[in-house]
Amino acid sequence: MISRQQLQQAVEQQILQPEQLEPLYQFLQHRELSTATEDPREEPLRFIRSFGDVFITLGILLLVFAINMAQLSGYQYLIPVAGLVLISEWLVRVRKLALPGIALLLAILFFINKAIAFDHLHATTLGLAILSFSSLIYYLRYRMPFSLLPFAAGLVAMVIIQSGLKVLENPIIFAALGLAVFVLAMVFDMLDTRRVSQLSDSAFWLHLLAAPLIVHGTMFSIITSQHEWIQSINLETIILLLFAIFFLLALLIDRRAMLISTQLYILYAATQLLQQQFGNTQNIVMYLLLGLGFFVIFFGSYWYLARRLLFGFLAGSAISRLVPDLKLRDTRH
Repeated sequence: MISRQQLQQAVEQQILQPEQLEPLYQFLQHRELSTATEDPREEPLRFIRSFGDVFITLGILLLVFAINMAQLSGYQYLIPVAGLVLISEWLVRVRKLALPGIALLLAILFFINKAIAFDHLHATTLGLAILSFSSLIYYLRYRMPFSLLPFAAGLVAMVIIQSGLKVLENPIIFAALGLAVFVLAMVFDMLDTRRVSQLSDSAFWLHLLAAPLIVHGTMFSIITSQHEWIQSINLETIILLLFAIFFLLALLIDRRAMLISTQLYILYAATQLLQQQFGNTQNIVMYLLLGLGFFVIFFGSYWYLARRLLFGFLAGSAISRLVPDLKLRDTRH
């Protein structure tokens, strides 16, 4: 690890510019911590480096609560927005602090929301566009991956409002919009299949939005559907089949977000099937929770072994060039 003193010597010898010293030192510190603590195979979660990040984030939250108590009105809320942007310049652009950056972005969106008097009961395309565009500007300025989540969520909400579709009556629309977000996430993933840059982090937050949209939209469509072909097939069997498909997809692209969203449905389907087989058996849910818990622990521990066994035959194919290494061996066990 290069020390701050060594970098200062480089400045004195005019190898580095003075303004480059602190950003380079913070970058080297971050890389040192990342290589020491991260397994390169795992989905990276680079939004916290130390308790110092938590401490700074707490300070930001206290600041937001205090400003909110000041009872500003209308466009006066743009004043704290400007102040938070200035803080972002130091904490996010210079020091590259992710968790405080998330808090700052959410605070900025919160006060912009108050400035334009936007709320979910009177949602407008213009209001959503302002919030989404603000998130996009934050991403372009600070390259903070989390910014893409509110940006994409705003776009999804805008499409729903602008189209005038009754999404609660047609939940498959959620799945279609989730699929669009999923495609965008995969674009970022394909640009960084080794999961070493902020492109992969950006994909993570997009997958976190896409997964519940796809899963809930698909599952609710199946559960509430009146189509004859669905009625002729056991509903629980369809849910179990969809779970298997989502599981294999998550394994292939090496993203677990989709599995988290499916667990409630697999629990429901398995409960119904067991009750049909054994009647109103006591403690069914308890046993299913135990089984699901063991399932998650097992595949959480042997994720890459299962991935290699199931998809290793695709290594060298066109698909393998779009996803993380399919031949990667799990050397921890």
